[in-house]
Amino acid sequence: MAEKPPLLDTPELRERWGGFAWTAENAAKAQEIMARYPAGRQQSCSIPFLDLAQRQVGADTQTQGWLPIPVMEFIARELGMPYIRVLEVASFYTMFNLHPVGRHHVQVCGTTPCWLRGSDDVFEACKARGLKKGHTTEDGLFTLTEVECMGNCSSAPMVQINDDNYEDLTYERTLAILDALAKGETPKAGTQEPGRHTVEPVGGPTTLTAMVGENHDYRKEW
Repeated sequence: MAEKPPLLDTPELRERWGGFAWTAENAAKAQEIMARYPAGRQQSCSIPFLDLAQRQVGADTQTQGWLPIPVMEFIARELGMPYIRVLEVASFYTMFNLHPVGRHHVQVCGTTPCWLRGSDDVFEACKARGLKKGHTTEDGLFTLTEVECMGNCSSAPMVQINDDNYEDLTYERTLAILDALAKGETPKAGTQEPGRHTVEPVGGPTTLTAMVGENHDYRKEW
């Protein structure tokens, strides 16, 4: 993994985000989240609170969102926790961005199954559209990050862009997705393999074939 840059903490950043507070809608969501946990266990809210805050920052900046230090300090105050405990959570999970990102956060899986299935071609397609690992394009549209396994090995290679996964990628399919996003369009999420709907075998199943049309009970046959 690439070395992470230090956290941003400047007077300008604190002026911009020092007054962060929930919107009315998110304040109601925060109360709903807090109610899920017993009294005295509010630290369990740290992950959903951080996610909610990142999404609010994203809505405010028209990006995928990130977590400035003053925003994490706000979360710490909301939960009665030391700031360092909130930072520990935010820095552990890659779903949280500790630096500004673009409107579309392109997270390419480079773990072995995706690599064997062609993640290098996905990276080449990103490079062809001006994306560089760890950087945001000058127009603010894309940030490219290489990540570890995101659980779509059966339809590798895959990329997560904001909240959507795109699977069964090739160089050309990746270009098409990036081009559509650049135009403000919404490309089809999920597998990009024609005729495939989830992660069923390409060409149809070769085992448990009776399950295709009904919930067949194989137990008596084993």
